[in-house]
Amino acid sequence: MALFIEVQVAPELANDEANAKQLEEVCPVDVFSSKSGGALEIVDANVDECTLCELCLAVGKPGQVKIVKLYEDGGGALERTA
Repeated sequence: MALFIEVQVAPELANDEANAKQLEEVCPVDVFSSKSGGALEIVDANVDECTLCELCLAVGKPGQVKIVKLYEDGGGALERTA
């Protein structure tokens, strides 16, 4: 379990092969991986390596990918809204 952030991906995005592959490709620290069959897997061992680059937020529809900052009071989050 990650100490600094939590990555949340909406099920409809995580189960879409094309979007899962796109998340895998844009992440510079390999937080995302495509499982056989195309579903998305979040690689827990790499989650705390996230640089908050926000490239993953552009995949899918607004709000489908969220980065929750566990180190901030109130759990601040990054997500695309539009």
